[in-house]
Amino acid sequence: MENNVTGVYVMQVAAMLTGLHPQTLRKYERAGLLSPSRQYTIRFYSDEDIERLKMIKHLVNDMGLNLAG
Repeated sequence: MENNVTGVYVMQVAAMLTGLHPQTLRKYERAGLLSPSRQYTIRFYSDEDIERLKMIKHLVNDMGLNLAG
């Protein structure tokens, strides 16, 4: 039997997992780079969101891409 459980993380945990500041996560959301699910005012980041954030971080920090690119 395969376990299809996926993680759901609040902002502080997502920031820790990605090495990004929570304010950066908000900035990326405002820029339309990701859309975490919400319940009331709490953002929930999926495993897919975490992977996307890691890729954005790599593109920005390691490849020199800016948010407009």
